[in-house]
Amino acid sequence: MCYGRPVRPVALTIAGSDPSGGAGLQADLLTFAAFGVHGASVAAALTAQDSGGVRRTADVAPGFVAAQLDAVLGDLDVRATKTGMLHRAEVVEVVADRLRARPDLPVVVDPVIRASDGTALLDPPGVEALRLLLLPLATLVTPNLREAELLTGRPVRDVADMRDAARTLVELGARAALVKGGHLSGDATDVFHDGRELRELRSPRAAVGAVHGTGCALSAAIVAGLASGRDLPTAIAAAKRFVSDAIAGATALGRGARVLDLRARG
Repeated sequence: MCYGRPVRPVALTIAGSDPSGGAGLQADLLTFAAFGVHGASVAAALTAQDSGGVRRTADVAPGFVAAQLDAVLGDLDVRATKTGMLHRAEVVEVVADRLRARPDLPVVVDPVIRASDGTALLDPPGVEALRLLLLPLATLVTPNLREAELLTGRPVRDVADMRDAARTLVELGARAALVKGGHLSGDATDVFHDGRELRELRSPRAAVGAVHGTGCALSAAIVAGLASGRDLPTAIAAAKRFVSDAIAGATALGRGARVLDLRARG
C-alpha cells in the first residue's frame, strides 16, 4: 500500500446509490473522474430507480454509514466532500458528527429532499436535522427551488425569492448558498450569496427535455474543483460550464429522462 500525499486529489461523496447511473453516488463518481479527481464514496441510502423515476428506497444503517466514513476519512487525504441523499435524520446526525470533527474540510451540501417524480428522499425530521446540523458545516449549500422552500419555510417562486432564500440560508449558518433556478422559465438563473456578495449566474437553457441528475453533477463538480485547490467562485463557474455541456450532450439511454454526458472534455 502506498502512503503519503496522493498524486491526484481525493473527493468524497456521501449520498444515495442510483443503480441506473444517472444520479447519486454513480453520477458523482463519474463527475469526479471527469475532473481528474479520485472519487471515494459512502453509501448513505439505497434506491431502486431508473430513468423514469424512483421505484423503492432502502435505509443504510446509521452505524454502517459511520463505519464507512471512519474508514475513508481515516485513510485517504480527502480534500473536499459533498452530501446528497441522506434519507433519515439519524444518518444526517452521523454525517454531521463526522464532518464536525473535520472543520478544515470543504463541504458542499446538496439537500436532496425529493426526487423529480415527487418521491420523498429525506424524512421530515431529516430536513430539520439538515437545517440545524449540516447547514452550519456547509461551505456551500445548493438547493433547487423546492428544497430552498423547505429549508427556509417560505415560497421561492422567482429570482427575487431566490435572493431572499440565499440570504436566509447564509443566516442559518451556511458560509455560502447557490439557489438553483432550473425550474424557472427563460434562461437558467442561479443565485449565489456568500454573506457579502449577492449575484445572479445566468446561462442559456438547452432545449433537450427532461434530464436526470443535474443537481448531483453540479454539486460534485464544485467539490472536484475545491478538492483541486480552486476557490469557491472559480469552482462554481467551472461546474456550471461542465453541467451545461453535460446537458447539451444528454442521451436517452432509457425510456424516461435523458442521462447527462459526464465524460471529461479536453
